[in-house]
Amino acid sequence: MQLPAEAVAATAVVEVVRLSTRPERYGDPMTGDVVSRWTGREAADSLGLLSSMPPGKDRVCFAPGWGLRAYDAADQPLFELIFCFSCHHAWLWGPAVPSGAAFDTITGTTGDAEALLAHFRNAA
Repeated sequence: MQLPAEAVAATAVVEVVRLSTRPERYGDPMTGDVVSRWTGREAADSLGLLSSMPPGKDRVCFAPGWGLRAYDAADQPLFELIFCFSCHHAWLWGPAVPSGAAFDTITGTTGDAEALLAHFRNAA
């Protein structure tokens, strides 16, 4: 998955959100409980796992269960990201997201995807 490199480098905090419903439209706020706040190595490792996921084949369901919010060291929002491990779609939005980077796919069945999902579940 292609995350904006400058935003990833500026990320100091990542919030893990267990989504209650997906946003109705691209760019709408996520709804759900923040189950964890990761900093330092944990934040960097989670973004690294996401970045290492290869593109996936499009499917139709888009039922994301998890989302991330990334903040800089001044606690200013950089981006939000939701994705579906089943259909492989991802939505990315926020002030640090360049145009053209809003939609992507992931392969939700790789070792890195499984490790990230396990990380989310352990956080919850």
